[in-house]
Amino acid sequence: MEQGDVAVRGATVQFEPRPDDKSYNLARIEHYVREAAAAHVQILAFPEMCLLGYWHLRRHPADRLRALAEPLAGPSISAIRQLAADHGMAIGAGFLEIDEQGRLFNSYAVCMPDGHVHCHRKLHAFEHEAISSGDSYTVFDTPWGVRAGVLICWDNNLVENVRASALLGASILLAPHQTGGTDSRSPHGMRPIPAQLWHDRHRAPEAIETALRGPSGREWLMRWLPARAHDNGLFLLFSNGVGQDDDEIRTGNAMIIDPYGRILAETWKAGDDMVIADLDLSLLPLSTGRRWIQGRRPELYDILTRRFGDEREPRAARFATDSVPLHRGPHEPTA
Repeated sequence: MEQGDVAVRGATVQFEPRPDDKSYNLARIEHYVREAAAAHVQILAFPEMCLLGYWHLRRHPADRLRALAEPLAGPSISAIRQLAADHGMAIGAGFLEIDEQGRLFNSYAVCMPDGHVHCHRKLHAFEHEAISSGDSYTVFDTPWGVRAGVLICWDNNLVENVRASALLGASILLAPHQTGGTDSRSPHGMRPIPAQLWHDRHRAPEAIETALRGPSGREWLMRWLPARAHDNGLFLLFSNGVGQDDDEIRTGNAMIIDPYGRILAETWKAGDDMVIADLDLSLLPLSTGRRWIQGRRPELYDILTRRFGDEREPRAARFATDSVPLHRGPHEPTA
């Protein structure tokens, strides 16, 4: 189904959610769904946790999170499910999920035109000690003859996750984020964007756009994000928050990347925005990454699934202050 001159029109959105304001955030989603429908978009990606907001959630007590969370069949995702059916579109949006056991997940629902909903639970959740990590990959068929997958934010930073999604057949990866402008512990990682630049964005747009394109925004993404698409032979829809996110400024940079790591469409607007591109599926069969995958030697890779004894839970790894040893020494991985 991926041969020939067939294209799927994809779009990805960046927007600034209001903390805990589901009605406002859902209205922004509806706004962009209408715009996308008018442009004949078939697959539309919104950011991580966009129905509720993101970084402020770490300050909420667990009981407050449970009060804000919804099951997959709750009113917010049901509303998006109806939009997907009405417009014949696949729509992905991030939300705080609560399951039947009361467990919380940073989840992403992809609502399909036929009413089916695929739900991905972030594999490496660190936002709050009450939020659990998921334990499975999410790859599924679409009506357009191509399989799609979902990885949320930090899921994409671990290269094994993107490769696993590709091996499961994903040719389009929805990559919702809330990133940019973080206070990285790495000496050459991201740094906070001064909040005043964001507040002055209408008076001095050049200054904030320079920051969004700089080493704490687009330049950081360019160090690794196109490689995820190139090395695995897939299209990537990068969606992100933009603007004030508690005490950090998200950098937006919504973009669509092709299987060669080329940027098909992008924005560095200091505000809500959407970018659209036609995903030429004829690029997939001979893409470099897809051909490289066939050269794998799985018999060499058992080391990837063996524990060394220094693994950490996502929160411990994300907020660690100690340095990682440069050499493991002569000891073998633990079974």
